[in-house]
Amino acid sequence: MISYRFAGITADIADHVRSHLSSPQYGHPVHVERATGYGPCRVCLDTFREGEEDRILFTYQPFADPAALPSPGPIYIHRESCPRFDAPMVPPALRRLPLVLEGYGPQGSLVRQERVGAREPGGLLDELFEDARLEYAHVRNAEAGCFIARVERVFVCG
Repeated sequence: MISYRFAGITADIADHVRSHLSSPQYGHPVHVERATGYGPCRVCLDTFREGEEDRILFTYQPFADPAALPSPGPIYIHRESCPRFDAPMVPPALRRLPLVLEGYGPQGSLVRQERVGAREPGGLLDELFEDARLEYAHVRNAEAGCFIARVERVFVCG
């Protein structure tokens, strides 16, 4: 059986951003502001409480494979530390957002891209991961196009 696991960006990256106020991958300065939009935070994968929480905007490259085409873009995290989401389920806050799922194969090659629309994101991920070429998926905002989270393929025995 094939399953999947959602993961926010690593604590190392978030801690660097919060302590140095620069993008750890590019050195660009960050922007700190009171949340004026829902986000979500790329660490805890929860939406921001607009007008109540501070968030940090910085440049992030979601591909780890050096052979993949770079795709840096702006992402937000909470200014204050928050727990990293890492679980075998779609984060509840993402279910109500406009999403695009991108399935990637070896060396960051795009295999499939689907707008979630009215479909259930977990069911669409199940369908995507039926394709043996997919190694992982990215979740992106369907309106802004920015990276939200990485989804890993997980094999379950039994």
